[in-house]
Amino acid sequence: MKSTQRLKIYSTTISSPFGELFLSSDGQNLTGLWNYNQKYHGQTLYKNLTDNPDLEIFSITKNWLDKYFLGKNPPIAEVPISFGDASEFRLAVWNILLSIPYGKVITYGDIAKVVAKKFDKQKMSAQAVGGAVGHNPISIIVPCHRVVGTNRSLTGYAGGLDKKIKLLKLEGVDINKFFVPTKGTAL
Repeated sequence: MKSTQRLKIYSTTISSPFGELFLSSDGQNLTGLWNYNQKYHGQTLYKNLTDNPDLEIFSITKNWLDKYFLGKNPPIAEVPISFGDASEFRLAVWNILLSIPYGKVITYGDIAKVVAKKFDKQKMSAQAVGGAVGHNPISIIVPCHRVVGTNRSLTGYAGGLDKKIKLLKLEGVDINKFFVPTKGTAL
């Protein structure tokens, strides 16, 4: 796969119930979806972005998001995505995110166990997994908001815990089973 640093990267912004969203594409695939002011926001990742709101992939993404924000569960496969030249570790984590069912959650520890097995390791750090989850470049569609702490804390969403809670509620997750930590990552 080609490096996203050498490819021309297109961008646009769209409005959503969660505020302005920034999208990026290699021209065919969605390569990024971020909230403004989100940690690891796409504008800081790519140089020489070309604004092009008329790309078909941006229309496809907007249609998917419109359905999602209406409380529907559109198939992720409707949106062609590309993670570019991400590391094998990050790809493994992000592919696990893609498998988390709508309205369900998984813990960082659970993901660490799956990744450890994939890489034939005894253990894998949940913190390393958290770093990969936090760098997910395609938020909402690649549902990193469905990952919670092993202790049932709602920590670790680069877009902000307020948005994580809203997304989980939209999907019908009972938020009362979880708590918001007073300290932690991505608060």
